[in-house]
Order: sequence, then structure tokens, then C-alpha cells
Amino acid sequence: MFQRRTLLASSGLASLSLALPRIAQAQPAKDTLVLALHLEPPGLDPTSGAASAIGEIVHYNLFESLTKINADGSVSPLLAESWEVSPDFKTTTLRLRKDVKFHNGATFNAHTVKFSLDRAGSAKSTNKDKGSFAPLKTVVRDEHTVSVHHDNIDPDFLFMLGQASAAMVEPQSAASNATHPVGTGPYQLKQWRKGSSLTLEQWSGFRPSAPLRIRQATFRFIADPAAQVAALLAGDVDLFARVTPRSVAQFKANPRFQVQVSNSRAKTIVAMNNARKPLNDVRVRRAIAAAIDRKALIDGGADGYGVPIGSHYVPGSFGYVDTTGINPYDPEKARQLLREAGVQQPLKLTMTLPPPPYARQGGEIVAAQLAKIGIQVKLQNVEWAQWLSGTYQHKNYDLTLISHVEPFDLGNFAKPDYYWGYRSPAFQALYAQLQSAARPVDRARLLGEAQRLLAEDAVHAFLYQPQWVTVADKRLKGLWKDMPIFVNDLSSLFWV
Repeated sequence: MFQRRTLLASSGLASLSLALPRIAQAQPAKDTLVLALHLEPPGLDPTSGAASAIGEIVHYNLFESLTKINADGSVSPLLAESWEVSPDFKTTTLRLRKDVKFHNGATFNAHTVKFSLDRAGSAKSTNKDKGSFAPLKTVVRDEHTVSVHHDNIDPDFLFMLGQASAAMVEPQSAASNATHPVGTGPYQLKQWRKGSSLTLEQWSGFRPSAPLRIRQATFRFIADPAAQVAALLAGDVDLFARVTPRSVAQFKANPRFQVQVSNSRAKTIVAMNNARKPLNDVRVRRAIAAAIDRKALIDGGADGYGVPIGSHYVPGSFGYVDTTGINPYDPEKARQLLREAGVQQPLKLTMTLPPPPYARQGGEIVAAQLAKIGIQVKLQNVEWAQWLSGTYQHKNYDLTLISHVEPFDLGNFAKPDYYWGYRSPAFQALYAQLQSAARPVDRARLLGEAQRLLAEDAVHAFLYQPQWVTVADKRLKGLWKDMPIFVNDLSSLFWV
């Protein structure tokens, strides 16, 4: 064929060659990716801050953990290649990979594991899961074997070891990970343009594994819902996980895009400062809960993407019970409870709202509903750093609308100094029983009792389980179906 075309061209009949079949040249698959997030992280150390935006960028990409949580919530090996659990369920022995290096060339070994876990639970730790790490006792058995002892039975321990807060850090560089992250992951930080974007690139020293098909990934920070839509439509963004869902219909109708609705372990709540008057009165808290129409809030604040909850636990989780009937929507009952509590109207409260649209949109709806029972709510919009400092750390708030995204966080209600100030000896005793229950049937029963107690105490107005919407280019594959944790695992993504 090639000889034939040459002869035609040489005889002045080159135009005839257009009629002959051509051999298609294979185009190399695209190897770059642009992702977008609502919020920019305050730093890049997942072991020192509570902001989920940190893990969304670095978890499994820059930093790795001993185990890996998969899209279906299962746990598989990562830096630990295998493990054994003792008969009393209180000691976990982990055997580590032997071919792991940090980005700075340091070797990952059992001493690294001990340092990382001890650091996470130390007195000076700012790890959001410090309370879970503090009781652990880590013993180095040899260079590649560690035993971790915990006083209480924790069937979710291996899951905890796969979260961003359990990332393995290198001792010499740990202090500067917020700005100069050094991990064992397949990517390194290339550039961080504060207020705009952050770029990761493949690390050439990553241990042998399945080939990574994304060479470089740029995360853009786009908080404004209209700008999110515009960036996707313009092709400036390839993937937006947990995009503001109000414009989903136009993406579903556009053949360029895929739309995926994922279940979550998150709980969206109106958190109440139980330590402040009059919110320290259960009747006032029950009144607030009864004044909120969950369905209207889901439709207006979450654009219909949510499942009502009545306690701090979500459908699909082990031991879930439906508690939505304990504090149902009942404005008249809410007014009666306020009268019984002797509350003089109007009761004036302030609600702090972090930046995400679910909070800003939902806050307007909650304020309007509470106004109908004589509660005047002043809405105070704050940036994420202000929320973490003022609301979370210093407990300077009355109400706040927030999504708690940690999969297993019932234990926070057993912490009297946690930011919502709930002090319940009954719950603390119940949670202690739960920590020592080995049989699944006993755990399920105790989890049900814990959920009912939180609902009856109306610790918060428990609203809904968010359903996250992801919009992505149709050609991008490997997206997680569900989101048991917030990650953007670049190793699973590829173009076709």
C-alpha cells in the first residue's frame, strides 16, 4: 500500500491517495487531570488538623497509611502487608512492607510506625483523632513488625489505621509537613499557589507497583457554585467531587459528563452548645429539633440529596436504628416545650455558618423555621479557619450547621470537653460497654441504645445523611462509587 501511494504521488496523481485507507495512529492516553474542591486546605499535614480538605488532596497520594479504605468501606493492606488480631481483640500485630521509602530517601520501618502513632496520641498532638491514638501502646518487634495494644475492643481499628489522621510520617520532616509534605505516596507536591490551586506530580522514586496513569494532577479551589458550574462547562475542570448539586440536571443532560451520586458516612446537624444557657435545657434542644422540617431542609439546603437521620448515625452502617420518629417535625410541640422551659420570647441565638453551600443555604432555612416558634437566629457567616478556631476550638457559639464526615465518631459524645459540651454519664457508661463488647450482636444492641439516647437527649438537631454528587468528564474512569472517607485517590483514575 505504501509503495502504491508513493508511485501515485510521483506521477502527479497524489490526490487519488486520499481515497485509499489510512492506518490510524494510536494517540497516547491523556495523563494529566484537573480536579476542583470547595475549600482550600489550611495546610498539608493530615495528622495535625481537622479540615477534611487536607485528606482530599494528600491521603493515598502524598501520604500513606498502614491500611487502605476502599470505596465499599472494606479495608485492605497498604504499608502493612498483613496483620493478626489477638484472641482478646486487643492487640494487632502488623507486618510491614520492606520496599518503602519516604520522598526524602528515609526508610520506612517499624520505628517509623511507632513514632507516627505515638506522635498522633501525644500530649502535644493536634490530631483530630488524638483521643483514639492516645491509649495505644506500640511495640517494635523487629524492623518490619509492630504490635499495637489498645485497652478496649475496637472492631474498627483497622479502618481507623486507614484514615488520613493515621498517615505515616518521617520523624525528621514531620514538623514541616504542613508546608513541605514528605510522605511515602506515589505523588509529590510540585506547586501550591495559595488561594488558587495546588499541583501534584508523580514521584520517580515510588516503589514498584501497578503503573500510575495520571502523571500530574492540579487541584483548583472553587467555592462559588456558579463558578463551579462554569469551570466544568468550559472544560477547565475534569472532575468535581461533591459539587454543589443545584445544577446537576444540566450535567445529566450533557453527553460530555458523567454524574455520580454517592452515599456517605457523614452527618449534617445543627450542633448546639449544650454548655450554654438555655441550650443546657433538654426541652429547649428538643424544641429546636421539633421546629425543623428535615424534608424541607434537604430539598432547599441540599438540593434534595440527603436521607433524614434522627441521631448521629447513618443508614447502612452496622447497628443503625431509625430514630427519626423520636423528635419529629412538630412546631406546636416545639412552642409548648419552650413554654415549659420558661423561655422568654423572642429567644435570640447566633448560628455560625462555615463556607460550604449546604451550610449557607441550610442556615437560611433553619433560621426561618425557628422564627416560627419564637427563636430569632442571627446568622454569622465565617471562613473555615474561623470556624475551626472560634467554634470548634474555643466553643464560642450557640448553634452551627455542620457536616461531620468521620465514619466512626460516636465516641465524641463521650468526651465532656468536645466542642458541643455534652456531658452525660449515662452515655459515657454506655459507650464504655460498647468498647468492651466483642460479640456483634451485643455491639449492635448497644449501638442502637446509644443512638436512641442521643436522640432523646436532643444533643443536636440531627438533620440528614448527605449524598455527594460528583460531576466528571465522561472519559475519566476509576471514580469511587461511594465515599466512606473523603479522598481523591489518583492511583485509581485513568483516561480512556
